[in-house]
Amino acid sequence: MALVGREGRRRVVLSVDLAARRLGLRPGTPVAKAQALHPDLLIMDADPDGDRAGLERLSLWFQHRIAPIVAPDPPDGIVLDTTGADHLHGGEAVMLENMVSRLKEAGITARAAIADTWGAAHALARYGRERITLVPPGETAAAITDLPIEALRLPADIIDGLHGLGVSRIGPLAGMPRAPLTLRFGPDVARRLDQAFGRQAEAIVPVRLQAPVQVSRNFAEPISAAETIARYITKLVPPLCAGLEEREQGVRRLDLLLHRVDSRTEAVRVATAMPVRDVRRLTRLLCDRIETIDPGFGIERMVLTASLAEPILHRQGVSALIEEEEADVSDLIDTLANRVGTQALYRFAPVESDVPERAVCRVPALAPEDGKEWPDHWPRPTRLLPRPEPIQTMAVLPDHPPIFFIWRGIRRRIRCADGPERVFGEWWKGDAELTTVRDYFRVEDTSGETFWVYRTGDGEHGETGSQGWFLHGLFE
Repeated sequence: MALVGREGRRRVVLSVDLAARRLGLRPGTPVAKAQALHPDLLIMDADPDGDRAGLERLSLWFQHRIAPIVAPDPPDGIVLDTTGADHLHGGEAVMLENMVSRLKEAGITARAAIADTWGAAHALARYGRERITLVPPGETAAAITDLPIEALRLPADIIDGLHGLGVSRIGPLAGMPRAPLTLRFGPDVARRLDQAFGRQAEAIVPVRLQAPVQVSRNFAEPISAAETIARYITKLVPPLCAGLEEREQGVRRLDLLLHRVDSRTEAVRVATAMPVRDVRRLTRLLCDRIETIDPGFGIERMVLTASLAEPILHRQGVSALIEEEEADVSDLIDTLANRVGTQALYRFAPVESDVPERAVCRVPALAPEDGKEWPDHWPRPTRLLPRPEPIQTMAVLPDHPPIFFIWRGIRRRIRCADGPERVFGEWWKGDAELTTVRDYFRVEDTSGETFWVYRTGDGEHGETGSQGWFLHGLFE
């Protein structure tokens, strides 16, 4: 496979995978020539902007977990200054191994190197023999001498020119006189050599998170009335939404900080189920929380911050009279969630598990559908108890349903039953579930109420369970 793009007016190969490289393809090869030589070559358009954004996101991930100074090293790398941070991760070797392993779990094949300089680490990570390389302090020169000159981050035309002179390794290049090299190739060769060997410093400009959209208002005289606070909220929200619109984002979490004259700060936070930048909705959500604000002796400054913002996904509107527009309940959900709390407003979603209590989870009210469905080959109770409750019963083992059971002090005689449905434990989650078995029965008592009961074990072998009976749900 090859990724292609444009260099000026030419359409050329920008990068190739290992199989294409073994065929002799290299970056810079014209696409027409590559297709003529290898008709089966898979060609895809490169996405430099997407690659750059991906490197920045990965750099931020490393910045949060490894070291504070992290920067993208385009087109395919990341550089970190781990000075003083490696001991927090068990040492340099353990740190590199963990980094490479975490990336492998995410589907990214990586190589890593630690050296005294950015240039040396860059070269060893890409052209070294080992997947993980640790260069002791002061041994950088010996480590990179035998590497190819491509490791020096030089332009392609300079690399070709040096190959024309018969120079292919860093060691011989470093031993050549500087003046003729500079006269012929410019200052890049000497600069990259000095950076790699540590004779010239190279600063790492760390990646930084984009500052959140924020607006503020100072008051000449402190304010305290609820009507006044509401009036200034209506003045702060529009410029905030304008800033979000410039970034094509909507707010998911909005923080209003009110600085009082006694140096205390009141905070109001509202959250939305989906990205929003509607002025009226955000104003109403904030004004609904004014009653929770204690202005004290007065508020001298208000700051409104979009502490969590996400891109807004535009949806296709209704294009025909016969189409029904999908109801938008996000406004209602936001109102309820900010009154009762986001944790108290949710819906249930299925989970791929045969164990009933594990087959359901709570998700946000407007979480997207993931396509999973509950199994329908056996009926499930309308109400599932939070925990199975033990019952006293009598049954003929191993496959018969109970004749009666006592639950919460009430004796119920079984009129009819259906089952058993055998559910096995999830053996991959623990040794205790290797032999676990449950036999579920749907039973109806003489009053017409229907219950979901089960026996732990298969009724014959003690290792499969205690053979005790439990009530797990009710059919209503």
